[in-house]
Amino acid sequence: MTTRRDFLKQSAFGAAGLTIGGMGFSAKSYANIVGANEKIHVGIVGFSDRARNSLIPSFEAYAADLGFDIVGVSDIWKRRREEGVAFFQQKYGQTVKPFRNNEELYDSRICDAVIVATADFQHATHCIQAIKADCDAYVEKPFAETMEDARAARKAVLESRKIVQIGSQRRSAPNYQAANDFIRSGKFGKITMVEMCWNVNQPGRWRRPKLVAQCFEKDTDWKRFLINRPYEEWDPRKYLEYRLFWPFSSGIPGQWMSHQIDTVHWFTGCSHPKSVAANGGIYQWKDGRRNYDTMTAVFDYGTEDGSQSFQVVYSSRMHNSAGGTKELYFSNGGTLNLDTNKITPDGGLTQTAAAEMDMHANLLTPYDLPSIKVETGSNTGSDPMTNLHVRNWMECVKSRKQPNASVEAGYNHSIANIMCNASLRTGEKASFNESTQEVMVGGKAFKY
Repeated sequence: MTTRRDFLKQSAFGAAGLTIGGMGFSAKSYANIVGANEKIHVGIVGFSDRARNSLIPSFEAYAADLGFDIVGVSDIWKRRREEGVAFFQQKYGQTVKPFRNNEELYDSRICDAVIVATADFQHATHCIQAIKADCDAYVEKPFAETMEDARAARKAVLESRKIVQIGSQRRSAPNYQAANDFIRSGKFGKITMVEMCWNVNQPGRWRRPKLVAQCFEKDTDWKRFLINRPYEEWDPRKYLEYRLFWPFSSGIPGQWMSHQIDTVHWFTGCSHPKSVAANGGIYQWKDGRRNYDTMTAVFDYGTEDGSQSFQVVYSSRMHNSAGGTKELYFSNGGTLNLDTNKITPDGGLTQTAAAEMDMHANLLTPYDLPSIKVETGSNTGSDPMTNLHVRNWMECVKSRKQPNASVEAGYNHSIANIMCNASLRTGEKASFNESTQEVMVGGKAFKY
C-alpha cells in the first residue's frame, strides 16, 4: 500500500511543484490528484505543558477543517507518554500511539509532520531529526541555544523542501503585521531606539517542585535527554525545571527575549546585533538555579551603509511585575507602542523645539493598530497569537508556501540570544563573526 508520505516522495512534490512521468503539476492542481487529499498525520515530539495547554488546542481547533490528525506522541518520560494518550482520548476522543523516543516514532513512518515542544536546548536537534525523517515541523522557540546547533539545524532545513515554522508567534498576529507594514512603508521614520521589558513576580515560574518529587531516572532516558550537552548526573530538577539551568536553557533570553528581539529583526530587516553588553544576577530566587532572575542588555544594531543604526535596551525581572511586558519603538516623530497597539506623536519633535534650530516639527499622525483579540474558532487555546501561528503552519504544510516564521527568523533570534547569554556569562561585550558565524567574546568563540 502506498502511503501519503511515499506518494509525495516518489512524485518529488515540493515548493517548485510536482513532476510525474515528465508532466508538470502546479501546487494548485496537486489537490486534484488521487490521494493528495488524505489527512496529514502529525506526531507530538515532547508532551510538555506548552504542547498540552497551547499548541495542541490550537492545532485541534483547525484540524478537522484543514484535514489534519494527531496520530502519535513521543516522550522519553513514561508518565508523559501515558498522560498524552489519556489526554487525547479524554479531551478529543482520539487514539494516539505512544513512543518511547523519536527514533521509534520516525521508524513507525506514521507521521507526515511533527510539532516539537521539547526542552529549549533540544529544539535544533529535534528539528534535524524531523527533517531527516522526511517530516515537516513546527519547532518551538528558541530555535537553538548554541551556534553549533543553530548552524546544523538551519543547514538541514535549507537543504530540504520541508515546511518548518519557528514558534515566534508574533509574526502571525495582526497587530504586529500591521506594525511591520507601517514601519516598512516609511511612515514611521527611521527607528532610533527600542525599549523592551518582560517582568513577572511569580515564585513558581519555571518551577515544578511537586512533579520533580515524582520524577525518577528509571522512568525516563537521561542520556537521551542530554543529547550533546556535557554529562551531568541525573537531576529531576534539571530534567523538569531545565529553564533554570544553563546549558539546558539560557533562561530569560531564550524564553522571553527571543520573542521580542525577533520583532526587531522583522521590522528592520537586520539579521542580528553588531554587539551586545549585558549584566544580571540571581537577586531574589536563591533556590539553586543557575540562570538569572534579573537582567539588562543593550544591543547595538546597524549596517555598514548607515541605513540602519539604533539601540535596543532589554530588561527583565522575575521578582516584581511592575511594567509588565512592553515593546516600544521610537523615531524622531513619535512612538509605536505594541502594548496599547497605538502609534502616537508622543516624544516627537515639537514645533517649539524645532524652531530653536530653524527646523520643522516632526510629529506622527495618531494611528491604531488592529487588536490581537481575534476569533479563531472553537476549542482554541488561551493565546490567540499561537492559534494563528499554528494555523499558518498547517496551511503552509498543505500549500507548500513558506510560513510566517521561517528558519531564518529562528536562526537570527538565536544569534541575538546567544550573544546576550555570552555577555551575561562572561561579563564581556559580545560580537558576531560573519565569516565563521560564531558569537565572539574576548576574541574567542563562545562555548559552554
